[in-house]
Amino acid sequence: MSKRIDYSKTSPEIFKAFLGAHASVYKGALPKPLVELVYLRVSLINGCAYCIDMHSRDLIKGGMPLDKLVLVPVWHEAGELFGKRERAALAWAESVTRVEQTGVPDSAYEAASAEFNEKELADLTYAIGLMNAFNRFGVAFRSLPAAASV
Repeated sequence: MSKRIDYSKTSPEIFKAFLGAHASVYKGALPKPLVELVYLRVSLINGCAYCIDMHSRDLIKGGMPLDKLVLVPVWHEAGELFGKRERAALAWAESVTRVEQTGVPDSAYEAASAEFNEKELADLTYAIGLMNAFNRFGVAFRSLPAAASV
């Protein structure tokens, strides 16, 4: 698989706007490690190698144990390894990312809103939407992960 285009250089104005939204997510109501965890889960669902690599590295740098990181794809089966808010964020991320399958049902909203206030839930949903967009660019244009550049 070879890279197609460098969309950040081909369309820099829009890319900068995306980066601005990305920076705003980190200034929002949610802790960065939770946002990174959600970014990783969304990227795993979408199969974006570039983002999986980047967010895995960021989580490790942030102190996430490798034992926990490798269980992100199967967090449902990891018991209490993931905290209550992490599980709620991951469940919401899956439902929103798979919107064509789930329709994001009321039960998913109720579960997420039981853990997050309105501002947090809005910020979380912006983060999910943004990462879904970045994943689509990464997959469509075959962005190479750092691990493949070594």
